[in-house]
Amino acid sequence: VQLQASGGGLVQAGDSLKLSCVVSGGFITRYNTGWFRQTPGAQREFVAASSGRAVDYADFALGRFVISRDTEKNTVFLQLNSLRPGDTAIYYCAATTWGVISRRTDDWNYWGQGTQVTVSS
Repeated sequence: VQLQASGGGLVQAGDSLKLSCVVSGGFITRYNTGWFRQTPGAQREFVAASSGRAVDYADFALGRFVISRDTEKNTVFLQLNSLRPGDTAIYYCAATTWGVISRRTDDWNYWGQGTQVTVSS
């Protein structure tokens, strides 16, 4: 399974971005899919995940970010709204065959290459 993330960019505080992650080599309906982010010197942190039936969000993402997926396009999305400078990071999409949604990076089998999101004040 391969994941290809895109959609990052440089935006101002309050703006929105929509990240995409195309999954190849397997149907996304077989996996839980999610997004994590990482800043230099910090550990990768959970942002949001979806099993197709359930979703989970980190506290900082709740009410601002929305995870969704298009099974026909085998693509996972992360809509980022009301962006803040603190959201600046590399965003990674991930997939796992783990049976439940997990916030632990160790529980995710497949990772995309990351897309940079930079939010200026």
